[in-house]
Formats: sequence, C-alpha cells, structure tokens
Amino acid sequence: MKKIVASLVTSLALIGAAPSHAQAPAADPAATAAARELFDSMNYRQMMIGAMQQMSQGLGVSMRAGAEAGIKNNPNLSADDKQKALARMEAELPRVIKTLQDVMGDPTLVDEILAETVPLYARTFTADELKQVTAFYRTPVGAKMLTSMPKLMGEGMQLGQQIVQRRIGPLMQKLQQEQAK
Repeated sequence: MKKIVASLVTSLALIGAAPSHAQAPAADPAATAAARELFDSMNYRQMMIGAMQQMSQGLGVSMRAGAEAGIKNNPNLSADDKQKALARMEAELPRVIKTLQDVMGDPTLVDEILAETVPLYARTFTADELKQVTAFYRTPVGAKMLTSMPKLMGEGMQLGQQIVQRRIGPLMQKLQQEQAK
C-alpha cells in the first residue's frame, strides 16, 4: 500500500511539476504589470481555486481506483493477500486523501502558482500582446470562454482519463501476464 500511495503522490507531483527555468531572464516590468492585469481580467484566482476543488473532489475516486486495480491485478498476490491489501488500502486511503486535499485546498497554493505564473507570461508575451488578450477576455465572447473554461477543463480531463484508461488497461494486463510467465 505504501508503494501505491507513494507512486500516486509522486504522479500528482509530477503532473503539476514545471520544468525549471534556471537563469530565466527578468521580465519587462510593463509586461509583468500587463500579465497581472490579464490574470485579474481572467478571474484567475477564482478559476484556479475552482480547478483545485475539482481535482480535490475527484482525488479519492482516482486514488482508490488506481490502488484497487494495482492490488486486484497483482499476479503475485493470493486471493487472501489481495483481500488483506484491499482492507489496508481502505484503512489508510482516507488519511492520505485528506492530507492531499488539505494541500490542494490551501489558499496560499493559488497565491504561489500565481506568483510564479505572472513572470512566465511576462517573459513569453510583450506588454502589448498581454493587453490584447486582456481586451479579448473583457468582451462577451471572452467572458463566456472564461466562465465555460472550468467546466470544459473538467470534462476534458475526464475524457482524457477515459481515453488513457482504455489504452493503459490492456497494456497493464499484457505486462502483468508477461511478468507472471
């Protein structure tokens, strides 16, 4: 179980990990100000809080499904060992899920993401480009896009998970069959 939890936590960390920008050039102050204005126009803070809440809500189901599949499909465990492992998982999983949900629900997490994302945008776009994007988000179509984005992202993530599961499921079975030989 500890290996399963460790691999799930590592996977979550890697999903959110960004490549390191060692010695990244300083952003233009005008572009930095424009990036902050863009994020304000996007209601970025609320959007990120909503995204974190969505991820947090689905975390338990995802972790349970992954751990359960790992246990049930382990050819090295007897039926009795699988039942014991499932019971341990059920006992330990709520604590692990709660801990991860607490991290994802920490309001300073969004502050930290925002603090590091603004300079990224400011290095990538000019102040004028950022102002153009901001102007778009202040139009009715831009506003609709922003209000629709969390739902679209959530549904898109679900679709992506379903597609990946369809591909990985048979692959995992094949690998386990080969390992059992």
